Amino acid sequence: MCGIVAYIGDREALPVLINGLKRLEYRGYDSAGVAILNKEVNIYKCKGKVSDLEQFMEGKDKTGKIGIGHTRWATHGEPNDVNAHPHQSYHGKFTIIHNGIIENYARLRTRLEERGVKFQSETDTEVLANLIEYIYEQGKTDAELAVRLALSKVIGAYGLVVLCADEPDKLIAARKGSPLVIGVGNEEYFLASDATPIVEYTKSVIYLNDGDVAIIRKEQLILKTSGQDMSVPKVTELTFDIGEIDKGGYEHFMLKEIFEQPRSIEDTFRGRVRPDDLELHLGGLYQVMPKLVEAKRIIIIGCGTSWHAGLVGEYLFEDLARTSVEVEYASEFRYRNPIINKDDIVIAISQSGETADTLAAIKLAKEQGALVLGICNVVGSSIPRETDAGVYTHAGPEIGVASTKAFTCQVTVLAMMAILVGKKKGLISEERFKNLIHEFTLVPGKIEKILTKADSIKKLAALYKDATNSLYLGRGYLFPVALEGALKLKEISYIHAEGYPAAEMKHGPIALIDDKMPVVVVATKDSSYEKIVSNIQEVKARNGIVIAVVTEGDTVISGMADHVIEIPDAENVYATLLSVVPLQLFSYYIAVMRGCNVDQPRNLAKSVTVE
Repeated sequence: MCGIVAYIGDREALPVLINGLKRLEYRGYDSAGVAILNKEVNIYKCKGKVSDLEQFMEGKDKTGKIGIGHTRWATHGEPNDVNAHPHQSYHGKFTIIHNGIIENYARLRTRLEERGVKFQSETDTEVLANLIEYIYEQGKTDAELAVRLALSKVIGAYGLVVLCADEPDKLIAARKGSPLVIGVGNEEYFLASDATPIVEYTKSVIYLNDGDVAIIRKEQLILKTSGQDMSVPKVTELTFDIGEIDKGGYEHFMLKEIFEQPRSIEDTFRGRVRPDDLELHLGGLYQVMPKLVEAKRIIIIGCGTSWHAGLVGEYLFEDLARTSVEVEYASEFRYRNPIINKDDIVIAISQSGETADTLAAIKLAKEQGALVLGICNVVGSSIPRETDAGVYTHAGPEIGVASTKAFTCQVTVLAMMAILVGKKKGLISEERFKNLIHEFTLVPGKIEKILTKADSIKKLAALYKDATNSLYLGRGYLFPVALEGALKLKEISYIHAEGYPAAEMKHGPIALIDDKMPVVVVATKDSSYEKIVSNIQEVKARNGIVIAVVTEGDTVISGMADHVIEIPDAENVYATLLSVVPLQLFSYYIAVMRGCNVDQPRNLAKSVTVE
């Protein structure tokens, strides 16, 4: 989604802004721009990449020690130079960058036009800029109050930073429903929509809450709540380093993040899974564990890959803890008038912690009296602050738009939760628990072994890079893996792919099978192995091409499939973590061979922070 970066201090602002915008490119965008305040405000913006913006600015005045920058993902108005941010008010007194959507922008625009205000763009952001200036001029007030009054009239979500030409020593920032973080330096401040542009300058950050307004001078930050009360900023220390948001020698962030999974999974269970004393400890759930153990129903909500992780969670909780689970798309759950009981537990899953639909679903569940838990990767983000308790994954920054290590770390957390609940309910014997703990510690090494086969998966990808359709099949724990594999292929290579429960193939998808469409079958040995063998035979009987992910040493499916990818044997509980890795690599190599922008797929954004 759109990216924000801003600076005020004693440095030249432009290098900070450009570097920050490059750090935010992973979010997905179609235009970029900056505004630098010196004696006047100079605005430079254009359609295209940050590199296009740099070329556009060559030879122009770019000096100034206060500035704002933005990468835009079009919502209101097509991607072009005029609609790009920053936007300036009609008399040029206010310059603004904005993430989010102003839902009543059309009505506000009409009222302003009736009062003679002229517009240059099609965006909702310009409406907000003009509204601020109109209030400022009519009320003869200061910039902060004009911003506050304007925001009181808008409906929607925003994370914004405002420059006022009449008050050139400050930035005004505000947040409602769209993330904003402030980096604290030595008589300097950095602002961004997430921490990635900030970490190389400071580890000390302040995450704004909904309704917060910050008035920032280089030597002072004043934070106020929506009620205009002074608030003491809570400074958080970032836990990742600049090296974690570099490619580290890999061609793409996605490839780096696939290869980071042994470490990120181990980081997620380190200190929680303790094989020496056969313990599993989740400190973030300590206070709510009795309710989790007693729960009659768990509702898991998420979007995209997080929804797929939730489906794995359904199998885990029902299998290990015998708790009834429903998995919901957050985007549907929030609008469906769902039945939520006060003794239900809702688990919200989000990599970024800022997914708009998931946040709205959390608020709905809390209003109905449910206990809401979070599984999130980003410390200090909105979801951990909105939920009653939760568990952080420790995936580290995920820059590639297509989630990889976020998925496996989310599943790791869900597995720990289900095992712990099952143990506390007396459903898992000491021997079984001991084996599960031991097997958990072996998962990173087994993924390392899979990653050594990357070259063979690359050769396989070369055979199917020109396919136009693909079908992914799985059963039980591996059905969500089929969904996730299909999603990875379609979102980064633009090949149409569908994931199905293998048993549902005869209820429609079998009509698509021919000798040109690859069918990827996730078929490791489990209780449904014989059934998946039958499904493969049905595909082969119709001249279908079968690519099978199988357990090492498999001889039955290996003798039937056109291609096999072997993975180490593992407990059913952990098969998901292993089997998804070759599918990630398969999609990655196909996308690269097709010339696709793997880290920034077209039309996609890393964090969907607006509806």
